[in-house]
Amino acid sequence: MNRYRLTLLLSCWLLAGTSLSFGQDRISRIEPPNWWVGMKNPALQLMVHGNAISALHPSIDYPGVRIERVIQVENPNYLFINLLIEPQARPGKLEMAFSHDGRVVERHSYELRARAPGAAEIEGFTNADAMYLITPDRFANGDPDNDLVAGMREKPNRQNPGGRHGGDIKGMINSLDYIAGMGFTAIWLNPVLENDMQEYSYHGYSTTDFYKVDSRFGTNALYKQLADAARAKGIKMIMDMIANHCGSEHWWMKDLPTHDWINFQDGFVPTNHRKPVIQDPYVSQYDYTHFADGWFVATMPDLNQRNELMAAYLIQNSIWWVEYLGLAGIRMDTYPYPDKDFMADWSCAVMAEYPNLNIVGEEWVGNPDYVSFWQRGKKNPNGYTSCLPSLMDFPLQEAMRDGLNMRNQGQAMVPLYEMLARDFLYADPYNLVVFPDNHDMSRFYTQVNEDFGLFKMGLVYVMVTRGIPQVYYGTEVLMANPGTTDHGIIRSDFPGGWAGDTADAFTGQGLTDKQKEAQAFVKKLANWRKTAEVVHTGKLMHYVPQNGVYVLFRYNATDKLMAVFNWNKEEAKLDPGRFSEMLNGVNRGKDVLSGAAFDMKGAIVLPARGPLILELE
Repeated sequence: MNRYRLTLLLSCWLLAGTSLSFGQDRISRIEPPNWWVGMKNPALQLMVHGNAISALHPSIDYPGVRIERVIQVENPNYLFINLLIEPQARPGKLEMAFSHDGRVVERHSYELRARAPGAAEIEGFTNADAMYLITPDRFANGDPDNDLVAGMREKPNRQNPGGRHGGDIKGMINSLDYIAGMGFTAIWLNPVLENDMQEYSYHGYSTTDFYKVDSRFGTNALYKQLADAARAKGIKMIMDMIANHCGSEHWWMKDLPTHDWINFQDGFVPTNHRKPVIQDPYVSQYDYTHFADGWFVATMPDLNQRNELMAAYLIQNSIWWVEYLGLAGIRMDTYPYPDKDFMADWSCAVMAEYPNLNIVGEEWVGNPDYVSFWQRGKKNPNGYTSCLPSLMDFPLQEAMRDGLNMRNQGQAMVPLYEMLARDFLYADPYNLVVFPDNHDMSRFYTQVNEDFGLFKMGLVYVMVTRGIPQVYYGTEVLMANPGTTDHGIIRSDFPGGWAGDTADAFTGQGLTDKQKEAQAFVKKLANWRKTAEVVHTGKLMHYVPQNGVYVLFRYNATDKLMAVFNWNKEEAKLDPGRFSEMLNGVNRGKDVLSGAAFDMKGAIVLPARGPLILELE
């Protein structure tokens, strides 16, 4: 992609609004639907769609706004208009006139809004946060009236694991006190934009309208209400975005703007999923193209970000949602699959507009050589750079799963130690997102074969190691998927989210004793972490696991904590002498979880198969 040309395109953005049409009403939509004055980038590109719209000539008479360029494409039903919004432009409704042969035949009103105070400086998620990941359709049904929406293809069927179950935005609004009470300070939602697909649409990754919340979840206004209400309770909002593909029922698929709007536009060609082609110095163009341009499935057309109009569209869409919702972060789906140069442009454009925002990319591979490649500040052999601050730490997740499930004492926890030792590969390992599971893999309780001691060890590790912890909804009540990897089962309904549920995790009614114990454990752990400054900003030192015991310290100038993980099924004794460089001058430790006091001068008795978090005095 020619970055200079893309910069010119992006230097020609800005506009929006609700359309009020007159005359023949040729225009069916304009995107983005509105914009804001006072953005750092004064440019906006409007995509106008309507019957033979390219035959019309647009004009604007509004102080501080001018048309820089009008772009006609091969499809006469599209017109792309580059606007420049100067610093002196004020909020208001500007009128666009569309003329033919000197006569105005269409008029549309578009809104330029004032930015919210501090919008440009909004703080992203940080090491001080703990994320709660929610699959909206499976969390809580706050408005049963929107389960069935006339005209939408898929109907509700809670009995079908892969069907729509009715969870919605209202349900999440109703649950904010529970989420805050559990100690979580950020919510990452799987996508809620429209997915008007024939089936399996609940997951949200087949977008059919990039500017509209799915009506079965609610409305754009309700999404904003959720973000505002969460922020008022000290909870940040992280939006799941997709730049790689759309759904096959997206409105533009019936009337594509250009011959190259979609990769392999003549028909479905699957991606080869061979991620090493990105870094491979010997890669063939054939293999690279079939990775980056291939489709995930036939219902997910692969977007061509090398098309500069598409690139501008996707960048503006991300910025629109950050500004509209006041987001604290973005989780970008399938990060390595779009055009890699576009992803650099996208990340830099978003971070330039919001320097304190955080963005986490999904690079699902267990090798940190590949994950670290994408992070801001990484010096890559091929010279590739980006502005992406964070990545999902899949390598550490896999190492934790393997290290906990070792069958012999000598290897227990060793993969976790060895993977953390590879942090030298990352430009900023402290800004990685760490997690025991997510919506695409087996539940953590299932991963550890429903061993409650290993479960607690994993949750403590995620909360005390470097990085930003993420917990999947229902982990706190031991949701599991025994005997299957079906995603519909993995993403089962949260107990109590539906009227008539026999168990209710929001109130505790109907939960087993083990579920109540797990929920109380996670609640105590997450709420402790909220104020544990040494975990937010401290350095890390760890020791090679020995005899099934792994020890990790977090420390700063004033505080230290010692996390101890005993994999053994019986009590163990730990000689503190090995850790003298960290324990010198320390006399006592108090366990965050149990409140028990420990004498740090003698042998430390470790509980069987479980963790300790010792705040050191």
